[in-house]
Amino acid sequence: MVKYSYFPGNVARQSSSEVEDTIQPLCKTLGIELIEIVGYNSDGGNIIKQGNKELQLALNARNIALAEKNGHPIITACASAQGILHEALETFRNDPIALANANTVLSKTSGMAAQADEITTNHLLHVLVDEIGLEKVENAVINPLNMDIACYYGPHMQQAGACGGDDAWNPNYMEKLITALGGRPVEYKTKTSSVGNPSLLSLGDSVMKMTARVLNDAKRAGAQIIVSACTQSHSNLDSYQGKAGRVASKDTNIPAVNLTEIIAFALGHFPDRFAQLKTRAILIGS
Repeated sequence: MVKYSYFPGNVARQSSSEVEDTIQPLCKTLGIELIEIVGYNSDGGNIIKQGNKELQLALNARNIALAEKNGHPIITACASAQGILHEALETFRNDPIALANANTVLSKTSGMAAQADEITTNHLLHVLVDEIGLEKVENAVINPLNMDIACYYGPHMQQAGACGGDDAWNPNYMEKLITALGGRPVEYKTKTSSVGNPSLLSLGDSVMKMTARVLNDAKRAGAQIIVSACTQSHSNLDSYQGKAGRVASKDTNIPAVNLTEIIAFALGHFPDRFAQLKTRAILIGS
């Protein structure tokens, strides 16, 4: 078993509980032990950063300090969380004053301090490809996906040092993973484009057009479903499909699932949900 301090992000235990449902069994199947970060808090979602950058850094410093107490690198299933944690670590390592300021807040509020020197943060996708290995994943498949699948990375974790050994500009790790799971990855041009989630409430129409572009591109490329590596962006791709289509006058009807779900389904977990997804792909995504 490989051990990681598990950071669920902002929605996995709230509006996207299906992520929490599916990451736990898939990790057990593949030999990953998720160590709870007891008392973790929000990473700010790049929303708090818009008004108070120092507060977002302090929030991330607290999570980093808790993970350091665990003694294991961090893992998350959310590309936004991965990008935010990576940026915080880079800031602290390159700016001792920023780290000192964050630790002053932590010391006064919780008696903790982050070192931010050796700990790493990792997205589940990169752990599976770089640490577990695609051969082990492929050997664990019980229900091959057998669908045409568009992979959505989003922009947040596509940074040098934040995406494992993948190419930050033209990633292919998710396509490799989908292939190992028995699916057929579909190439389309907006797989790393933003869907504007942090600005959803303030720039509604613009965000809907950004969301519609990704969904429409994926569908036009022949995808039956779209799989998101970002739980924060997933709500745009799923819950706001109808509104995005109306605002942009584009065809946006395509089943959207989180990466953890599609992996768990292929590994034999929740076969009823997988059957429902295949039905939706036939009725909606074709």
